[in-house]
Amino acid sequence: MLFCSQQFLIFFLIVFATYWAMPWQRGRVLLLLAASFYFYAKWNHWLALLLAFSTVVDYLLALGMEATQNPRVRKALLGVSLVGNVGLLCYFKYVNFFLHSLEEAAVACGLEVSLPVLSVILPFGISFYTFEAINYTVDVYLGKVRATRDLSHFMLFVLFFPHLVAGPIVRARAFLPLVARRKRWSWLRAYSGVLLILLGIVKKLGIGDRMALYVDPVFADPALFSSATLWLASIAYALQVYCDFSGYSDMAMGLAYLLGYHLATNFNMPFLSPNMSELWRRWHMSLSSWMRDYLFIPLGGSRGTRLQTHRNLLITFTLCGLWHGATWNCVLWGFLNGVLLLIHAEFKGQCERWPRLDACLRSVLGTVARVALTFACFCLTVAIFRSPGLAAAGTTAWRLLIPTEGASLTLQAHGLYLTFAAVALGHVLGQKGISRPLLERTPAPVRGLAFGATLALALVLAPGAGKAFIYFQF
Repeated sequence: MLFCSQQFLIFFLIVFATYWAMPWQRGRVLLLLAASFYFYAKWNHWLALLLAFSTVVDYLLALGMEATQNPRVRKALLGVSLVGNVGLLCYFKYVNFFLHSLEEAAVACGLEVSLPVLSVILPFGISFYTFEAINYTVDVYLGKVRATRDLSHFMLFVLFFPHLVAGPIVRARAFLPLVARRKRWSWLRAYSGVLLILLGIVKKLGIGDRMALYVDPVFADPALFSSATLWLASIAYALQVYCDFSGYSDMAMGLAYLLGYHLATNFNMPFLSPNMSELWRRWHMSLSSWMRDYLFIPLGGSRGTRLQTHRNLLITFTLCGLWHGATWNCVLWGFLNGVLLLIHAEFKGQCERWPRLDACLRSVLGTVARVALTFACFCLTVAIFRSPGLAAAGTTAWRLLIPTEGASLTLQAHGLYLTFAAVALGHVLGQKGISRPLLERTPAPVRGLAFGATLALALVLAPGAGKAFIYFQF
């Protein structure tokens, strides 16, 4: 059930009305748990049962870790949890990728090998709820969070339907106290929730889905198009991914607000970032912090030599690319982001030795230039990410970097330019904190009309049937 569908609207209204009509906190938890299971089982009930089973196993393993002080037993229980969660992720998401890569490597070595292709269904959101389960068991092992005794609370932490299939990735120590806390209705929180849902719908239907009209024909065969067209399509894809995913995150936060829960912010005006390091602190923030805490720091973080720190960063971002998809394009995309972060770190160190250059780059014009360069680098990497294969990615990168003639956009570009301007204006208003005070000073009737007109505009701009969220495949 897509958030923007009529089916989900009916589902949520029933859950919402029943939830607030119910006076018992325990009953509300069980209602949300049943609704979350139904939400996932509506797509595939067997995978919903598998998800529930793996959640129960993690719950028992965490209780076992807390019940013993024997370090070997604790490590063994943590190992079972990690192997189980990562094993399920690898089987469902990567088994055919690994088999295909192994077959290609064998053929390249002159061996005649034919490995089977397994018929595996990729569970929606498996990367997200796997990371949530891992953060819980690791934090219990490290003593950062107590193992919950209430199975329903833990299952709701993993299965909570607003964030179940595409995040944001929640932390157990932030979410579990919310489950236990008694909820009281708040009109202010409901208003914030509705506003976030409206913003998410505008991003998803009015911008994200519409950008696909420009993106899909160009990246279907990038060798046919000119460099200028590829740059426009790359910018359009950057906006599509941002509006699609941040739109989902906004709707998830809004739905959670309406149920008395709080989810962490996942995006913070990333396209105003003056460097790649800051961009990754503003983009998919729940994943960035997870990778830092559960991968980069355990690898050694920045505690070793400079080369060791660079190695840890490259490993982290290469695995981040693999997390995004079982293709070599995704792996290359992650590696390139790691390289860009290393380049920024080295350049930042040089700027500290050249005060005049540092002052120039921090000026207004220098900051604008840094933001533009950072956005161009991001568009270049996501163009490689979006390409249908490594060969196409090479062609795309070549044509983006070397001016080349070719075909132009098949659609009028006026709407594209207007969308670029609208997203840029939205970033600036959000960064300056202008939009919220402006809304609060607007009379309620005018505000309601504006919200209705905005929703109508998003529905008008939506190109036909709704598209699934891009991050569902991750």
